[in-house]
Amino acid sequence: MEGDQTTPAGGPQASLVKLTHVIYALDAVSLFIGLTGIVAIIMAYLKRDEARGSFLESHYTWIIRTFWIGLLGAIIGGATMWMFGLGMIIVGVVIVWYVYRIVKGWLALNDGRALANPEGIL
Repeated sequence: MEGDQTTPAGGPQASLVKLTHVIYALDAVSLFIGLTGIVAIIMAYLKRDEARGSFLESHYTWIIRTFWIGLLGAIIGGATMWMFGLGMIIVGVVIVWYVYRIVKGWLALNDGRALANPEGIL
């Protein structure tokens, strides 16, 4: 889906758009309270089929990939924490990347746009 695609007429229900905002909010809060990220990923998987064919489909792909890649990065950072410098750098990069993904996705959702490359890393 192209990044400039806007909400089509007869697109997803407003409640699904609102729920997607909630999922992004839960992802943002997960930086402080990790459990909310688990809730967000479960919600994303449960609602992904409902979003198929709409501009929201890219958002659900984006959210799911952000969670799994972020979790992998956090595990790698945690596993290398014994090498203080390396572990801290990895965790720092993962946090910045995670925030970037949440902000980019949430801004696109707010504008009613699909994400251009939801399966990419950036």
